[in-house]
Amino acid sequence: MSSINTSGKTQIRSENTQKIVQAFEGLGTDDKLAVLYWVYEKMGDSITPAAPTAANPQVAPILLDNFYNLSKDEQLNVMRDIVNRKDTEYSRDYGALSANNQLLVWYAWAVAMGDRVVDMPNDYEATEGAKNFLSQIENAEFEEQISILREAAMNMGYSEVGEVPSQSETGKTPSL
Repeated sequence: MSSINTSGKTQIRSENTQKIVQAFEGLGTDDKLAVLYWVYEKMGDSITPAAPTAANPQVAPILLDNFYNLSKDEQLNVMRDIVNRKDTEYSRDYGALSANNQLLVWYAWAVAMGDRVVDMPNDYEATEGAKNFLSQIENAEFEEQISILREAAMNMGYSEVGEVPSQSETGKTPSL
């Protein structure tokens, strides 16, 4: 089981914003990585890192400490595994995080790119889909941008935890 939202339920209310998330989901792995980097490069100061008081870097030591000690090739493979929802140690650690902490991971990696984190290849050229997504997210309102990034981040990583059925689905009140 992966962490992708397979139920069709989303926290996003706007149909336009949902379409932008779908555009992101339609990108290839490396385009998703490039887009996340560019989004944080262009908007990093305003989305730092979603909500600083809502994110806790201490809950992601493997992703924010151990990750930096990997070779550049290993780092790229970890990122690709997370994007592709593969069942790996790093992807599981990512999948166990809250959405705000997932955004924090991408923010920290984007800030460190070219220094402690593998940089974007010099010969990388964005596809039309990646360019289109960037244009759409740049034109979105700030709150929509955060929702798009949060939804995209939540649809990555690996987790065996399934969604808890709602009271309306089960007819029962949740209990401990």
